[in-house]
Amino acid sequence: MEVVTEDRVRRSLPRLADRDLSTLLLIRHFEYKLLELFGRGELSGTTHTCLGQEYVPVALRSLIGARDFVFSNHRGHGHYLARYEDPHGLLAEIMSRQGAICGGVGGSQHILRERYLSTGVQGQSLPVAAGVAQHLKRTEPGALACAYIGDGTWGEGAVYEALNMAALWRLPLLVVVENNGIAQSTRTVDQLAGTIGDRAQAFGIRHYRTEEFHPTAIAAELSPLVEQVRSAGRPLVVEFVTHRVGPHSKGDDSRSAGEIAGARAGDWYARYAHAFPEHVADWDARMRAYVDQVVAEVAARPLTEWSG
Repeated sequence: MEVVTEDRVRRSLPRLADRDLSTLLLIRHFEYKLLELFGRGELSGTTHTCLGQEYVPVALRSLIGARDFVFSNHRGHGHYLARYEDPHGLLAEIMSRQGAICGGVGGSQHILRERYLSTGVQGQSLPVAAGVAQHLKRTEPGALACAYIGDGTWGEGAVYEALNMAALWRLPLLVVVENNGIAQSTRTVDQLAGTIGDRAQAFGIRHYRTEEFHPTAIAAELSPLVEQVRSAGRPLVVEFVTHRVGPHSKGDDSRSAGEIAGARAGDWYARYAHAFPEHVADWDARMRAYVDQVVAEVAARPLTEWSG
């Protein structure tokens, strides 16, 4: 039997750039802190963390520019932080404190900033993204619309209407699927017949599936495909086979102990920390302290005042 040593793991897994690792850990500790604040009763409403999926937007950020539109979803804190690295504004929005991105009325799920929009309505963003992609094709050639959806969103009819239009009209639309294997409390295998790739192919849309978690490797593979979205109006569905380590929202995790353990075993954090413990330990401590400072500073701000 072949023995896989730690040295071999190190050789097969490239070291992350400091900026990538710092952003990954910023997102992770931001999400941990939200769950902690909810547990202490210091936040109201709801939140859906992206624990385990942080690397998806980090891998894509070098491929998505300021001219591009990004449409996020209910599990979108990582999408926002990878684009703007603005934990103060996001936490202020969630806590309804001064300096909030949307004046404290959007909360965790509904964020609007420049060409970034998130929504808690499943499937809503894709037809909107298709419309924006049509506008970009006419007025800003080379720009694209990127929409993040989950595996469960493929049960919404709006997804297929948007894909149909994108294929027919050759729209610069990038669809990013975060397939974490479960739609709230229903396993993907129990609610999705066939595959996401087959469904994209039904419209003649290119599909790319990856189980990779290293941002640099993902960006290198996706770069020429994303360029075709921009230059040729060739829609693309990118499916990330990923893991949701945390609960669906604040604490409602319907998975068995074995399923949760399986998700944690596939978590990018555990795998990278095993290969590069010193690198992770250094940045982990820094970002944990930074998020603590953000929370203390934002919590001390006055509440937002709605002026109409």
